[in-house]
Amino acid sequence: MKTHTKTAIIIGATGLVGSHLLQQLLSDSRYSKVLVLHRRSTGTEHPKLEEHIIDFDSPEKWSKLVQGDHLFSALGTTLAKAGSEEEQYKIDNTYQYNVARVAAQNNVTGYALVSSVGARSNSKNFYLRMKGELDEAVQNLGFKSLAIFRPSFLDGDRKESRFGERIGIIFAKLFSWVPGIRKYRPIHAEIVAKAMINHLNRNQKHLNNIYESDKIFDLV
Repeated sequence: MKTHTKTAIIIGATGLVGSHLLQQLLSDSRYSKVLVLHRRSTGTEHPKLEEHIIDFDSPEKWSKLVQGDHLFSALGTTLAKAGSEEEQYKIDNTYQYNVARVAAQNNVTGYALVSSVGARSNSKNFYLRMKGELDEAVQNLGFKSLAIFRPSFLDGDRKESRFGERIGIIFAKLFSWVPGIRKYRPIHAEIVAKAMINHLNRNQKHLNNIYESDKIFDLV
């Protein structure tokens, strides 16, 4: 009997988690096509890869492209790179929500989102509030299977240097054995990507799951 192969959709495929998602999905036999929607090319060539360079501010031009089985959302930037809180909110929240909303309308059944440890919609911290607001909003879109991943410090090879984050990773590794700090232990981006894929390929439905950082390890 021929096994049904799926189409995966990725936004944020050039980021730390997104780049691992791209490579893992391209090598995963359960997926026959990997559709990437992004602002610039990934620079990757593969028979399964279908890439579209889009303007996230013009959903009317790309809405029909969002067709498939599973949406993996790993889009994000830094405040320094965005230039303002308004621009960062647009990339980290608005763009991701708009793609998720369109995907749900186009009957994409599974959705996995990279959020952040400590994300809360009522947080006084701008970044954590922004992430928390998105976490809450996407849960109301009606996906059959949805999972939100809240990793702590992400370990891996970044294209840009983040000095503060590297210091945090070193600190968290040194004190990860301390009760209460364990959930902040660094997690490699490759593990987060694998956990996202594993969750959406479980046989049973898992509605609105939120995986805090220390629970992500259990999925791989």
